[in-house]
Amino acid sequence: MTKRTIDDELNEEEHILDVDVTQEMEASFLEYAYSVIYSRALPDARDGLKPVQRRILYSMDRMGVRPNVGHVKCARVVGQVMGLLHPHGDTAIYDALVRMGQPWAVRLPLIDGHGNFGSLDAGPAAMRYTECRMAQSAQAMTRGIDEDTVDFKPNYDGKETEPVVLPAAFPNLLVNGAAGIAVGMATNIAPHNLVEVVAGLQQLLRNPAIELDELMRHIPGPDFPTGGKIVGLDGIRDAYATGRGSLKLRATTRIEKVSPRRMGIVVTELPYMIGPERIIEQIKKGVQDKKLTGIADVKDLTDLTHGTRLVIEVKNGINPEALLEQLFKATKLEDTFAINAVALVDGQPRTLTLKEMLEVYLEHRLDVTLRRTHHRLGKAEERLHLVRGLIIAIADIDDVIAIIRSSDDAAQARERLMAAFDLDEVQATYILDMQLRRLTRFSTIELEKEADELASAIEGLREIIEDPAVLRRLVGKELADVAKEFGTPRRTVLLASSGVPTTATAAPLEVPDDPCWVLLSGTGLVARTNVLGPLPTEGRAAHDVVIARVRTSAHGEFGVLTNRGRVIRCRAIELPTVPLTASVASLQGGSLAHELWPLEAGERALGLTSFDTESPGLAIGTRQGVVKRVRPDLLVRDSWEVIALRDGDEVVGAVELLDEAKHLAFLTTDAQLLHFPAASVRPQGRTGGGMAGIKLGSGAAVVWFGVVDPATDDVVTVSGSSTSLPGTESGLAKVTPLSEFPAKGRATGGVRAHRFLKGEDALLIAAIGPRPVVAAATSGSPVKLPREHGRRDGSGTPLSQPVTMLAGRDPGEEPRTADSDTLFGQ
Repeated sequence: MTKRTIDDELNEEEHILDVDVTQEMEASFLEYAYSVIYSRALPDARDGLKPVQRRILYSMDRMGVRPNVGHVKCARVVGQVMGLLHPHGDTAIYDALVRMGQPWAVRLPLIDGHGNFGSLDAGPAAMRYTECRMAQSAQAMTRGIDEDTVDFKPNYDGKETEPVVLPAAFPNLLVNGAAGIAVGMATNIAPHNLVEVVAGLQQLLRNPAIELDELMRHIPGPDFPTGGKIVGLDGIRDAYATGRGSLKLRATTRIEKVSPRRMGIVVTELPYMIGPERIIEQIKKGVQDKKLTGIADVKDLTDLTHGTRLVIEVKNGINPEALLEQLFKATKLEDTFAINAVALVDGQPRTLTLKEMLEVYLEHRLDVTLRRTHHRLGKAEERLHLVRGLIIAIADIDDVIAIIRSSDDAAQARERLMAAFDLDEVQATYILDMQLRRLTRFSTIELEKEADELASAIEGLREIIEDPAVLRRLVGKELADVAKEFGTPRRTVLLASSGVPTTATAAPLEVPDDPCWVLLSGTGLVARTNVLGPLPTEGRAAHDVVIARVRTSAHGEFGVLTNRGRVIRCRAIELPTVPLTASVASLQGGSLAHELWPLEAGERALGLTSFDTESPGLAIGTRQGVVKRVRPDLLVRDSWEVIALRDGDEVVGAVELLDEAKHLAFLTTDAQLLHFPAASVRPQGRTGGGMAGIKLGSGAAVVWFGVVDPATDDVVTVSGSSTSLPGTESGLAKVTPLSEFPAKGRATGGVRAHRFLKGEDALLIAAIGPRPVVAAATSGSPVKLPREHGRRDGSGTPLSQPVTMLAGRDPGEEPRTADSDTLFGQ
């Protein structure tokens, strides 16, 4: 015997085959690619689910984690899925579970999550912290799975079984969309509105040869869970016709006043899967790179109560509409969604058109309904067979009991029952297995009623099986019920174009320096008009009254005169804009003066002035009867005093005097009126204390001061008791032409303008202005004044309610000759 070497033994144990590397790589790669495509990345066109999603829903259904029970830890569900069905790692399972429960990711969530399920900008908490259960819609996906509606296959180790596909009571592929990257291919299907998709399916059921254009009348386009706008519809039709297309998504925005000084762009809906933090980051980078200009600040005010709210503050002087167009180009406020409708059909990846996706789902749903009907028919026939045996046995129950008692064993009893009552083995066995206590429940009448009901149900089930039209009607009705239960209104707006009117040239980013009016109302609202023109007079008395106005330009400056004898320098561009075509009296959309300017406690705005160096200056009147004129070339700082007030004194009227030929007028609480030429008041320096304007009686004070024109102005006085609370006494009003009152010299007592009746001792409010003067109450509602009469010393007529504001209208179509008007009735 020859001696064996070690090499000989090794050669006998090893079996080495030479394999071409190229062929091995191709075979291995194809096997891996097929596994990824079929088992991981692509959804099935029938239920729209990837394997991991299907396994999650099936496992939760088997675990009993349904909507009618409490939430369970996500880690428990993930462990169950990974241990029995999906051995690909817990991270992939948890990510899939979370996505099915995020309302911003899917149109109809399938998971009811509890805890931190993440956001558009952040991931969820760990699975040990979060909880979940099936949503109502998930139950619709698994409903009927125990009725032999779908096929089952072995799991990865052959010890368990799992469904090949879920029954899917609604077309999940279109409703929730899908996204996945396989090997050599990818899918990206947009979410749609359930009600619209069901309407399209019902049309397809009625007319299998329906054309795409007819389908699109019911399914006009995707409906993203985050809303937004789809701009341009051509991409939608391409995607529906070929399975591939591109959509342009835009955020939903509006331009509104976000602070007293600034306008802003408010974003309430973002493009699909775009978060606010990403937009903020892009805006900040655009500002740093100087690609975006005109942005003052950006804030994320999103919360669970109000939803998405991203506020982009616009700098003064910047056109918000033009800035918004820049943001669409530079950030993800406008995004592109590429549709690539790839899904598995009969185990093979296919690019599907809209009609093909609907057809695949309908075929699946018809098959599920037919299999369920066969299953229910078998159960009903089996039960009817047993009930008929029971009816026979119950009719002769004493003989049945006697046969059983006299039999040696169960087999003999079964044979004797079958022979005695003409029963088959199944019926006889059922009678033998029945407990005696159950006999109390049975009666011939009840059994015969159940038999009739079963026979009727069997007839209906057979009709569904035998008549395809009945089957299709049933599927259509069930789809309609699902749409009614889970359907919601459309969120995404479809626009054929951008929605922005096209112009010959793009809108300028900066607001042009156009002429405008700056307006101040009696309630303290301030605004500017968008253009300069005659101020409208229609509806002036219907709301608030304009007490001061000044001409300027959008980038120009003006001054605000206060009751503390102060002028504040302001810029018109910082004011909110109101349309000139509207009723400027209400200044709706304006800002309150104390929000715009640094007013002290008790300080209020009285009037407006321009900084025209050719103007004769300002005319100021105080409560103690002092008058002063100051030239505008002395007004050089951002805030300064224009009169040195005595203790206890305050300014009651401050106006810009454009013509020295005009008269200045005082009205006092004791109903004295004095008007005199403005030229009689010598201009003083800024620190001057003024000079005597009117000689006041004992206890009297000035109630009104301003520039007047005896040819066009009316005097309105309202008398009452000085002890009444402000705004509580209606008083008696009198309207008299100013021409009835003679001019007097400065520093005199004037003439009486109103005769007090019993119980009256003061003027509650008074004003002089171009006729007709209008009045308003505290609420802004108009108060009708009496007709004018020529009795300068007459008494008044009772008013319907207290008056808190008075102002003269602009006569005719042209604005008043003065650029600004004084306060009426402070």
